[in-house]
Amino acid sequence: MLSLDQKEDTALLDSVDGRTMLAGSNRMEILLFSLGTSETFGINVFKVREVSKTPFITKAPNMPRGVEGLISLRGNVIPVLSLAKILGLSAPGDALGGSMMVTEYSKRTLGFLVKEVDRIIRVEWDKVRTPDNVSSNSQNYITAITELADGKLVSILDVETILANTFGEAIVGNISPLHGGDDVNVFFVDDSAVARRKIAEVLDKLGVRHKHAQNGLEAWTRLEGMAAHAQQMGHHVGDEIDLIMVDAEMPEMDGYVLTRNIKNDGRFDGIPVVMHSSLSSEANRAMGKRVGVDSYVAKFDADVLAETLRPLLQRARQA
Repeated sequence: MLSLDQKEDTALLDSVDGRTMLAGSNRMEILLFSLGTSETFGINVFKVREVSKTPFITKAPNMPRGVEGLISLRGNVIPVLSLAKILGLSAPGDALGGSMMVTEYSKRTLGFLVKEVDRIIRVEWDKVRTPDNVSSNSQNYITAITELADGKLVSILDVETILANTFGEAIVGNISPLHGGDDVNVFFVDDSAVARRKIAEVLDKLGVRHKHAQNGLEAWTRLEGMAAHAQQMGHHVGDEIDLIMVDAEMPEMDGYVLTRNIKNDGRFDGIPVVMHSSLSSEANRAMGKRVGVDSYVAKFDADVLAETLRPLLQRARQA
Protein backbone atom coordinates (compact mmCIF):
# COMPACT_ATOMS: atom_id res chain seq x y z
CA MET A 1 0.00 0.00 0.00
CA LEU A 2 1.26 3.51 -0.80
CA SER A 3 2.07 5.84 2.08
CA LEU A 4 0.46 9.28 2.16
CA ASP A 5 3.66 10.87 0.82
CA GLN A 6 3.88 8.30 -1.98
CA LYS A 7 0.26 8.91 -2.91
CA GLU A 8 0.92 12.66 -3.06
CA ASP A 9 3.96 12.11 -5.31
CA THR A 10 1.97 9.77 -7.57
CA ALA A 11 -0.84 12.34 -7.86
CA LEU A 12 1.67 15.03 -8.77
CA LEU A 13 3.26 12.76 -11.38
CA ASP A 14 -0.17 12.05 -12.89
CA SER A 15 -0.73 15.80 -12.98
CA VAL A 16 2.55 16.36 -14.82
CA ASP A 17 1.90 13.58 -17.34
CA GLY A 18 -1.56 14.90 -18.11
CA ARG A 19 -0.40 18.29 -19.38
CA THR A 20 1.68 17.53 -22.46
CA MET A 21 -0.57 19.45 -24.86
CA LEU A 22 -0.44 22.86 -23.15
CA ALA A 23 2.22 24.13 -25.56
CA GLY A 24 0.94 26.67 -28.04
CA SER A 25 -1.63 28.31 -25.76
CA ASN A 26 0.91 30.98 -24.70
CA ARG A 27 0.64 29.54 -21.21
CA MET A 28 3.11 27.52 -19.26
CA GLU A 29 2.84 25.36 -16.19
CA ILE A 30 5.51 25.65 -13.55
CA LEU A 31 6.37 23.11 -10.90
CA LEU A 32 7.13 25.12 -7.74
CA PHE A 33 9.75 23.96 -5.26
CA SER A 34 11.98 25.25 -2.47
CA LEU A 35 15.66 24.81 -1.71
CA GLY A 36 15.54 25.51 2.02
CA THR A 37 15.58 29.31 1.71
CA SER A 38 12.77 31.87 1.60
CA GLU A 39 12.90 31.93 -2.21
CA THR A 40 10.44 30.05 -4.40
CA PHE A 41 11.78 28.42 -7.55
CA GLY A 42 10.10 26.93 -10.57
CA ILE A 43 10.78 24.70 -13.53
CA ASN A 44 8.72 24.20 -16.68
CA VAL A 45 6.54 21.11 -16.20
CA PHE A 46 7.43 19.94 -19.72
CA LYS A 47 10.98 19.27 -18.51
CA VAL A 48 9.87 17.13 -15.55
CA ARG A 49 9.42 13.41 -16.04
CA GLU A 50 9.03 12.23 -12.43
CA VAL A 51 8.89 13.44 -8.86
CA SER A 52 9.84 11.20 -5.95
CA LYS A 53 11.45 11.09 -2.54
CA THR A 54 15.23 11.27 -2.64
CA PRO A 55 16.51 7.73 -3.38
CA PHE A 56 19.77 6.12 -2.34
CA ILE A 57 22.55 7.86 -4.25
CA THR A 58 25.81 6.11 -5.10
CA LYS A 59 28.81 8.39 -4.63
CA ALA A 60 31.29 8.46 -7.48
CA PRO A 61 34.78 9.97 -7.71
CA ASN A 62 35.66 13.11 -9.66
CA MET A 63 32.09 14.34 -9.97
CA PRO A 64 31.58 17.99 -11.00
CA ARG A 65 30.62 20.47 -8.30
CA GLY A 66 27.03 19.98 -7.20
CA VAL A 67 26.75 16.41 -8.51
CA GLU A 68 25.97 14.19 -5.53
CA GLY A 69 26.41 10.89 -7.35
CA LEU A 70 24.49 8.44 -9.51
CA ILE A 71 21.25 6.48 -9.33
CA SER A 72 19.86 3.63 -11.40
CA LEU A 73 16.45 4.47 -12.81
CA ARG A 74 14.73 1.69 -14.76
CA GLY A 75 18.00 0.40 -16.14
CA ASN A 76 19.54 3.82 -16.85
CA VAL A 77 22.27 5.37 -14.73
CA ILE A 78 21.71 9.10 -14.29
CA PRO A 79 23.58 11.83 -12.39
CA VAL A 80 21.87 13.52 -9.45
CA LEU A 81 22.51 17.22 -8.81
CA SER A 82 21.93 19.25 -5.66
CA LEU A 83 20.29 22.44 -6.90
CA ALA A 84 21.00 24.23 -3.61
CA LYS A 85 24.74 23.57 -4.00
CA ILE A 86 24.82 24.53 -7.67
CA LEU A 87 22.98 27.78 -6.97
CA GLY A 88 25.22 28.55 -3.99
CA LEU A 89 22.36 28.39 -1.49
CA SER A 90 23.59 25.65 0.83
CA ALA A 91 26.19 25.63 3.59
CA PRO A 92 28.74 22.85 4.08
CA GLY A 93 27.12 19.92 5.87
CA ASP A 94 23.58 20.80 4.82
CA ALA A 95 21.43 17.72 4.33
CA LEU A 96 20.43 16.67 0.84
CA GLY A 97 17.00 17.65 -0.39
CA GLY A 98 14.00 15.57 0.58
CA SER A 99 12.60 15.32 -2.95
CA MET A 100 14.02 14.58 -6.38
CA MET A 101 12.75 15.81 -9.73
CA VAL A 102 13.80 13.71 -12.72
CA THR A 103 14.19 16.07 -15.65
CA GLU A 104 14.62 15.41 -19.35
CA TYR A 105 15.81 18.09 -21.73
CA SER A 106 18.52 18.66 -24.32
CA LYS A 107 18.75 14.87 -24.74
CA ARG A 108 19.88 14.45 -21.11
CA THR A 109 18.16 12.93 -18.10
CA LEU A 110 19.15 14.39 -14.73
CA GLY A 111 17.95 14.12 -11.15
CA PHE A 112 17.55 17.45 -9.32
CA LEU A 113 17.49 17.35 -5.51
CA VAL A 114 15.27 19.97 -3.84
CA LYS A 115 14.09 20.61 -0.29
CA GLU A 116 10.45 20.00 -1.18
CA VAL A 117 8.11 20.17 -4.15
CA ASP A 118 5.10 22.41 -3.69
CA ARG A 119 2.53 22.47 -6.50
CA ILE A 120 1.93 23.19 -10.17
CA ILE A 121 0.72 26.62 -11.27
CA ARG A 122 -0.41 27.80 -14.67
CA VAL A 123 0.70 31.23 -15.88
CA GLU A 124 0.39 33.25 -19.06
CA TRP A 125 3.72 33.65 -20.85
CA ASP A 126 3.12 37.42 -20.99
CA LYS A 127 3.25 37.40 -17.16
CA VAL A 128 6.67 35.75 -17.26
CA ARG A 129 9.41 38.37 -17.43
CA THR A 130 13.11 38.33 -18.14
CA PRO A 131 14.79 39.53 -14.91
CA ASP A 132 16.65 42.82 -15.03
CA ASN A 133 18.50 42.21 -11.79
CA VAL A 134 18.44 39.22 -9.47
CA SER A 135 20.05 39.73 -6.09
CA SER A 136 20.62 36.11 -5.01
CA ASN A 137 23.70 34.02 -5.69
CA SER A 138 21.63 32.05 -8.18
CA GLN A 139 21.34 34.99 -10.59
CA ASN A 140 23.27 33.28 -13.38
CA TYR A 141 20.78 30.42 -13.35
CA ILE A 142 17.53 32.42 -13.44
CA THR A 143 15.99 32.78 -16.87
CA ALA A 144 12.69 34.42 -15.90
CA ILE A 145 10.54 35.72 -13.05
CA THR A 146 6.79 35.49 -12.50
CA GLU A 147 4.54 36.58 -9.65
CA LEU A 148 2.05 34.52 -7.65
CA ALA A 149 -1.40 35.77 -6.69
CA ASP A 150 -0.12 36.62 -3.20
CA GLY A 151 2.65 38.80 -4.65
CA LYS A 152 5.44 36.28 -4.06
CA LEU A 153 8.01 36.07 -6.84
CA VAL A 154 8.99 32.79 -8.49
CA SER A 155 12.45 32.42 -10.02
CA ILE A 156 12.34 30.11 -13.05
CA LEU A 157 15.55 28.16 -13.54
CA ASP A 158 17.66 28.26 -16.69
CA VAL A 159 18.28 24.52 -16.71
CA GLU A 160 20.29 24.72 -19.93
CA THR A 161 22.85 26.92 -18.17
CA ILE A 162 22.91 24.51 -15.21
CA LEU A 163 23.62 21.64 -17.61
CA ALA A 164 26.33 23.58 -19.46
CA ASN A 165 28.07 24.92 -16.35
CA THR A 166 28.03 21.54 -14.61
CA PHE A 167 29.06 19.23 -17.44
CA GLY A 168 30.56 21.69 -19.91
CA GLU A 169 29.11 23.36 -22.97
CA ALA A 170 28.54 21.36 -26.13
CA ILE A 171 31.51 21.63 -28.45
CA VAL A 172 30.94 23.13 -31.86
CA GLY A 173 33.34 21.22 -34.09
CA ASN A 174 34.23 21.57 -37.74
CA ILE A 175 31.31 22.85 -39.78
CA SER A 176 31.80 23.56 -43.46
CA PRO A 177 30.88 27.12 -44.39
CA LEU A 178 27.85 27.70 -46.59
CA HIS A 179 28.84 28.74 -50.10
CA GLY A 180 27.85 32.37 -50.45
CA GLY A 181 26.87 32.47 -46.79
CA ASP A 182 27.82 36.11 -46.40
CA ASP A 183 24.70 36.97 -48.43
CA VAL A 184 22.43 35.00 -46.07
CA ASN A 185 20.68 36.48 -43.01
CA VAL A 186 19.32 34.51 -40.04
CA PHE A 187 17.19 35.93 -37.24
CA PHE A 188 17.04 33.79 -34.10
CA VAL A 189 15.51 34.08 -30.64
CA ASP A 190 16.32 32.23 -27.43
CA ASP A 191 16.02 33.28 -23.80
CA SER A 192 19.04 31.24 -22.67
CA ALA A 193 22.40 33.01 -22.89
CA VAL A 194 24.17 29.66 -23.30
CA ALA A 195 21.87 28.68 -26.18
CA ARG A 196 22.33 32.06 -27.91
CA ARG A 197 26.09 31.70 -27.67
CA LYS A 198 26.11 28.18 -29.15
CA ILE A 199 23.68 29.10 -31.94
CA ALA A 200 25.86 32.08 -32.86
CA GLU A 201 28.91 29.77 -33.00
CA VAL A 202 27.16 27.48 -35.47
CA LEU A 203 26.01 30.39 -37.63
CA ASP A 204 29.49 31.92 -37.56
CA LYS A 205 31.00 28.64 -38.76
CA LEU A 206 28.40 28.49 -41.52
CA GLY A 207 29.54 31.98 -42.43
CA VAL A 208 26.09 33.57 -42.39
CA ARG A 209 25.04 36.88 -40.94
CA HIS A 210 22.72 36.84 -37.96
CA LYS A 211 20.72 38.93 -35.50
CA HIS A 212 18.94 37.76 -32.37
CA ALA A 213 16.32 38.56 -29.75
CA GLN A 214 16.08 37.34 -26.15
CA ASN A 215 12.37 36.54 -25.85
CA GLY A 216 9.36 35.88 -28.04
CA LEU A 217 7.71 39.28 -27.67
CA GLU A 218 10.94 41.13 -28.43
CA ALA A 219 11.40 38.93 -31.49
CA TRP A 220 7.89 39.57 -32.79
CA THR A 221 8.20 43.33 -32.20
CA ARG A 222 11.46 43.44 -34.14
CA LEU A 223 10.18 41.21 -36.94
CA GLU A 224 7.06 43.36 -37.34
CA GLY A 225 9.28 46.44 -37.48
CA MET A 226 11.45 44.89 -40.20
CA ALA A 227 8.40 43.86 -42.20
CA ALA A 228 6.84 47.33 -41.93
CA HIS A 229 10.09 48.98 -43.00
CA ALA A 230 10.47 46.63 -45.96
CA GLN A 231 6.90 47.38 -47.00
CA GLN A 232 7.56 51.11 -46.87
CA MET A 233 10.67 50.65 -49.02
CA GLY A 234 8.70 48.59 -51.53
CA HIS A 235 10.45 45.27 -51.08
CA HIS A 236 9.89 41.97 -49.29
CA VAL A 237 11.18 41.39 -45.77
CA GLY A 238 12.68 38.19 -47.18
CA ASP A 239 15.35 40.41 -48.70
CA GLU A 240 16.53 41.07 -45.13
CA ILE A 241 15.77 37.71 -43.45
CA ASP A 242 16.31 34.32 -45.06
CA LEU A 243 15.43 32.13 -42.07
CA ILE A 244 13.92 32.56 -38.60
CA MET A 245 14.88 30.25 -35.74
CA VAL A 246 12.79 30.16 -32.54
CA ASP A 247 12.98 28.53 -29.14
CA ALA A 248 9.80 26.86 -27.87
CA GLU A 249 9.60 28.23 -24.30
CA MET A 250 10.35 31.92 -23.84
CA PRO A 251 9.19 34.73 -21.57
CA GLU A 252 6.36 36.99 -22.74
CA MET A 253 5.53 34.97 -25.88
CA ASP A 254 6.33 31.32 -26.52
CA GLY A 255 7.80 30.02 -29.75
CA TYR A 256 4.59 28.34 -30.84
CA VAL A 257 2.61 31.59 -30.71
CA LEU A 258 5.50 33.45 -32.33
CA THR A 259 5.59 30.91 -35.16
CA ARG A 260 1.82 31.14 -35.61
CA ASN A 261 2.09 34.94 -35.83
CA ILE A 262 4.81 34.67 -38.47
CA LYS A 263 2.97 32.06 -40.53
CA ASN A 264 -0.31 34.01 -40.38
CA ASP A 265 1.32 37.22 -41.62
CA GLY A 266 1.64 37.28 -45.40
CA ARG A 267 4.61 39.62 -45.21
CA PHE A 268 6.72 36.64 -44.08
CA ASP A 269 5.59 34.28 -46.84
CA GLY A 270 8.42 32.07 -48.04
CA ILE A 271 10.65 32.56 -44.96
CA PRO A 272 11.24 29.18 -43.24
CA VAL A 273 10.87 28.90 -39.46
CA VAL A 274 13.01 26.38 -37.56
CA MET A 275 12.15 25.52 -33.95
CA HIS A 276 15.25 24.76 -31.88
CA SER A 277 14.21 23.51 -28.47
CA SER A 278 15.32 21.46 -25.48
CA LEU A 279 11.75 20.10 -25.44
CA SER A 280 12.21 17.16 -27.77
CA SER A 281 9.14 14.99 -27.12
CA GLU A 282 6.90 13.89 -29.97
CA ALA A 283 4.08 16.00 -28.48
CA ASN A 284 6.21 19.13 -28.76
CA ARG A 285 7.30 18.24 -32.30
CA ALA A 286 3.67 17.69 -33.26
CA MET A 287 2.70 21.05 -31.80
CA GLY A 288 5.50 22.71 -33.76
CA LYS A 289 4.25 21.10 -36.96
CA ARG A 290 0.71 22.19 -36.16
CA VAL A 291 1.67 25.87 -35.96
CA GLY A 292 3.70 25.61 -39.16
CA VAL A 293 7.38 25.23 -38.31
CA ASP A 294 9.39 24.02 -41.30
CA SER A 295 11.76 21.96 -39.16
CA TYR A 296 12.14 21.02 -35.48
CA VAL A 297 15.62 20.48 -34.02
CA ALA A 298 16.34 19.28 -30.48
CA LYS A 299 19.04 21.15 -28.53
CA PHE A 300 21.95 20.93 -28.66
CA ASP A 301 23.80 19.11 -31.40
CA ALA A 302 25.80 21.57 -33.48
CA ASP A 303 26.18 19.19 -36.44
CA VAL A 304 22.47 18.36 -36.58
CA LEU A 305 21.57 22.04 -36.30
CA ALA A 306 24.00 23.01 -39.06
CA GLU A 307 22.81 20.26 -41.40
CA THR A 308 19.18 21.16 -40.75
CA LEU A 309 19.81 24.81 -41.56
CA ARG A 310 22.11 24.23 -44.56
CA PRO A 311 19.53 23.13 -47.20
CA LEU A 312 17.05 25.77 -46.06
CA LEU A 313 19.70 28.49 -46.31
CA GLN A 314 20.96 27.23 -49.67
CA ARG A 315 17.43 27.34 -51.00
CA ALA A 316 17.01 30.88 -49.69
CA ARG A 317 20.28 32.00 -51.28
CA GLN A 318 19.23 30.61 -54.66
CA ALA A 319 15.75 32.16 -54.55
